[in-house]
Amino acid sequence: MELLRKLEILADAAKYDASCASSGTEKRSSLGAKDGVGSTEGMGICHAYAPDGRCISLLKILLTNSCIYDCVYCINRRSSNVQRARFTVDEVVKLTLGFYRRNCIEGLFLSSGIISNPDYTMEQVVGVARTLREVHGFRGYIHLKTIPDADPLLMAEAGKYADRLSINIELPTEASLGALAPEKSVGDIKRSMGRMRLRIDEAQAEKRSPRFAPAGQSTQVIVGADDSSDRSIMQMSTDLYSSYGLRRVYYSAFSPIPDSSAALPPKAAPLIREHRLYQADWLLRFYGFAVDELATDASGNMSLEIDPKLAWALQHRALFPVDVNAAPRELLLRIPGMGVKSADRLIAARRHRRMRMDDLARLRLPIAKLMPFVCAADHHPGATLDSARLEARMTPKPKQLALL
Repeated sequence: MELLRKLEILADAAKYDASCASSGTEKRSSLGAKDGVGSTEGMGICHAYAPDGRCISLLKILLTNSCIYDCVYCINRRSSNVQRARFTVDEVVKLTLGFYRRNCIEGLFLSSGIISNPDYTMEQVVGVARTLREVHGFRGYIHLKTIPDADPLLMAEAGKYADRLSINIELPTEASLGALAPEKSVGDIKRSMGRMRLRIDEAQAEKRSPRFAPAGQSTQVIVGADDSSDRSIMQMSTDLYSSYGLRRVYYSAFSPIPDSSAALPPKAAPLIREHRLYQADWLLRFYGFAVDELATDASGNMSLEIDPKLAWALQHRALFPVDVNAAPRELLLRIPGMGVKSADRLIAARRHRRMRMDDLARLRLPIAKLMPFVCAADHHPGATLDSARLEARMTPKPKQLALL
């Protein structure tokens, strides 16, 4: 099979993996260096965005879409009727260097189906990273998707060459994984995450320790393939962040696949649900929210119509309006429309003067969204906050949801 045709198949097969942002790595560049190729900085074609807003580009491919596993939700499962392809190690290296030299990418995201067994597959994946680093002096970003059943020594070698490693948790509960992916084990996945965290922590604690995945580890969970609620998904994510030091949990809305099993839902999960989970994830990680504070319905799911912070504020109207000239940072972060950076800029600015609404506008805050929830030197919402029409006024019309 021609290399271009392989690329078409294996790049398309990789689109289902969302966990490929390159945040948190050390900055490296071949500029000024005696040898080496690539950089972790720059722009290209396959765009992803880091939490700091930096746009990054990765060649995102599978080593192969052939797999000995038969996970019900996976397009590349053993029983799936799709065209198969497989790269050699040298072909992936050639593509990566070729795209980089054409200024198309700044790194590589490499995953794979299980070829014959986890160890052999992991050896091939590590071989790509080793060849790029040691043979070609590649200094760009490398993200490797690891296989939890593989030998821990192979996982350790992967961390030596990769900026970030990831192991997909796949589904929110052990019962769901057992039903839809019986060849995978939550226990094995978490043990691999634990070993990975220990090595990452050791490398960060000791400057003389060998480099190991400086951008940390991440995972991905499929949303809507089972009946797990938003609340249970966010509780799982909170546990993963605290227990294994993950940099990111990525949420991927379930999408039906050809010849799918009757065990799967007939319809795709709403993309807006995926979006709400990312918003809730941000609240839990950066805004001081706890899982039990998320506003959910009786089934544990968040509203699709309004974002989770606004939903919380509407349920706690007695706490508002918040005085932007006196409120502590943790309360400012509860105001709909107020971000972390905006709150910090506001605190710095109010040391010099009492803030008015035009001052908030100069801080680029969404005034229309803030007005019912804040008071300033020249503004007090009064009875507006208690109006029964407030929630309806803050809820977008159905046609606007398509834009989210």
